[in-house]
Amino acid sequence: MNTPTVLITGALTGIGRATAFAFAREGYRVAVSGRREEAGNALAAELRALGNEAEFLLADVRFEADVRNLVEQTVVRFGRIDVAVNNAGTEGQLAPIVEQSAANYAETFGVNVLGTMLSLKHEMRVMLAQGSGSIINLSSVAGKVGIAGASVYVASKHAVEGLTKSAALEGAAAGVRVNAVAPGPVATEMLDRFVGGSEENKAGFLATIPAGRAATPDEIAQTIVFLASDKVSYLTGQSIAVDGGHTAQ
Repeated sequence: MNTPTVLITGALTGIGRATAFAFAREGYRVAVSGRREEAGNALAAELRALGNEAEFLLADVRFEADVRNLVEQTVVRFGRIDVAVNNAGTEGQLAPIVEQSAANYAETFGVNVLGTMLSLKHEMRVMLAQGSGSIINLSSVAGKVGIAGASVYVASKHAVEGLTKSAALEGAAAGVRVNAVAPGPVATEMLDRFVGGSEENKAGFLATIPAGRAATPDEIAQTIVFLASDKVSYLTGQSIAVDGGHTAQ
């Protein structure tokens, strides 16, 4: 079998970066994308230093021309796309709903929802033609429950869950699986922003998690690799919460 290829959006930091290395360790050829060219080229160089084929492609998932080019150039470079991880996302402005704005809605939904939809559109076009493929969207526990002070982010992740289910129905008969991973708190800069940059706030929040801690980015990445694999070839249309027991409460 030919060496498989994975495409990862929002790959330059946090979960996306950990996911790139996790797939590289599994022997994948890796296409990574993001909005910062210097950081992207540095990441691709790190992946190649491990012995993997890797390419950085500049893209802003809010713009269809960028996404179309990203998918097309990945196919040109590697011949196919076996796995796609739609990780690009933002928490937007965290504030009570009475302080929310149309501008924050547009920015948050532009990245989290429109970006996921456009990525699915062009990735599935390739995978349906191949007759195979696995797509993993990044949701959140915010796609399953409400969070006070994060209404727009929560709404965007609920939308990602809906996109995941609908796309899965469209791809199932053709051998294209679409699932989501819904992380709880993860030790990234986004978590620090969620708790207002306070170590005291963070400790108090993590004390409410049954596992008593945040996940590492690699723990989320390993779940993504598992969902992408043929070990779960009958799994589609699902959102897997990786949250230390948070949503079980």
